[in-house]
Amino acid sequence: QLVESGGGLVQAGGSLRLSCAASGSIVNIIAMGWQRQPPGKQRELVAAATSGGSANYADSVKGRFTISRDNAKNTVYLQMHSLKPEDTAVYFCNVRRSWSEDPFWGQGTQVTVSS
Repeated sequence: QLVESGGGLVQAGGSLRLSCAASGSIVNIIAMGWQRQPPGKQRELVAAATSGGSANYADSVKGRFTISRDNAKNTVYLQMHSLKPEDTAVYFCNVRRSWSEDPFWGQGTQVTVSS
């Protein structure tokens, strides 16, 4: 099970940190990522990383967002700085414990950035 938290309403220029806590059988995460779905638009990739590898970011968030993990807490994070109104979306985390399985998904958390 993945439980997301940390979303909310923030003014432009502000920061938020999203958390995605894994529990149960979701251990030994080998890959993680965040996607978002803006209002009326398709879901898009925000950030992705593999265990021990480098992270990839959408051009629109490079230099502002950082994906990370805390192995001890089995939690994945998305630190977001310099937020813009166009970052408004529902954010979904996903993790993989194996490349032969489908990823697990969080329930989504709303981020709203006011201008």
